[in-house]
Amino acid sequence: MWSDLVCPWCFLGKRRFEQAVTELGVDVEVVHHSFQLDPSFPRGTSRSTREVLAEKYGRTLEEADAMEAQMEERAAADGLEYHLDGVHMGNTVDGHRLVHLAAERGLADAVVERFYRAHFTERRSLFDRDSLVELAAEAGLDAAEARSVLESDAYEAEVAADGEQARALGATGVPFFVIDRRFGVAGAQSSEVFTQVLRRALEPAAS
Repeated sequence: MWSDLVCPWCFLGKRRFEQAVTELGVDVEVVHHSFQLDPSFPRGTSRSTREVLAEKYGRTLEEADAMEAQMEERAAADGLEYHLDGVHMGNTVDGHRLVHLAAERGLADAVVERFYRAHFTERRSLFDRDSLVELAAEAGLDAAEARSVLESDAYEAEVAADGEQARALGATGVPFFVIDRRFGVAGAQSSEVFTQVLRRALEPAAS
């Protein structure tokens, strides 16, 4: 699964995929890959999401607020609690680097889930390193190791490689899923769509 940590559709897509897996009762291995929607965003800074949305889509701030309210309703329908008023956007490379560390410690899903909940529900920062270390520790990572990663350039190349791989596969946005290395699913599709694709992946390969 390719995703960005500040992408509301990514958290929603993750949950819908998980719903399909639960419905089918199958065991899956999920590999999290990094994708930055705006890698040019200056590190250590953030801007109001409503302002970013208004600029990106040529809307007024009030229309951006309405878009966020609709997103909260969509999330709630899938059991997610979004509080988007006051949420900020920023560069997510440091968060993604910690996800790569977490993958090596067997904690990638826990860290991704914690970051999503912090950003979309609790309105905690994913752009301040002290906040990231605290959140990573809450998800089970060693705080000192997480801080050491953030103070170095560790996993920078891996984050960049993930983005390049996604583009090579034809992904222009996220979430983007590749199931069994055979089936691609773009966007936060319904759990029914994920169920159909998973069933296809479970079928014996043609001889």
